[in-house]
Amino acid sequence: MPVLKFRVYWEEDESVYRDIAIKPNQTFLHLHQSILQAFEFDTKHKATFFRSNDNWQRGREIILEKDSTPRKAEPLLMADTAIAAAVKDPNQKFIYLYDFAKSWTFLVELIGISKEENTKITYPFCVRKEGLAPSQYGTKGLIGDKLVEMEEKYDLNKEGMGEDGFSEEGGEDEESGGDDGEEAAGEDENIY
Repeated sequence: MPVLKFRVYWEEDESVYRDIAIKPNQTFLHLHQSILQAFEFDTKHKATFFRSNDNWQRGREIILEKDSTPRKAEPLLMADTAIAAAVKDPNQKFIYLYDFAKSWTFLVELIGISKEENTKITYPFCVRKEGLAPSQYGTKGLIGDKLVEMEEKYDLNKEGMGEDGFSEEGGEDEESGGDDGEEAAGEDENIY
């Protein structure tokens, strides 16, 4: 069976993306769960997909669960809609919206089709992670200890650092006189 590979970009920073391999007969519910797992988000909020064109305009909606929101076209349900049913183009695009209050938006694009599946992999599968995933609930949310490690590694309040994080060592001497410029120029000539 062939395998589709989608690149899922975080809308606010396209250098942050995840590549997800999925079988065409799997549903949008599988893709939804895979995206959340790849970006380390929880599953507590509503979500929806929109079929899209090359200009990222929203088309037919594929919703997580039935609701009473009026729409121009009847939406499809994620659990009932196979990926293959919505892929009409070799570069098919979708917009994925998660947590309507925070409006997390991801751009999903078909980037490849493999002829054969890997029998050692359970699909859907995140095959590539690029960039640090955004924190769903703020800076201390899901990264926890990783953030503390980064703060310790790049601690700007260490001894020898000024108030603005600049080292006080090796700074320019503010008391330089006008004659020192000529001496410095002479020293530069000796370097070469």
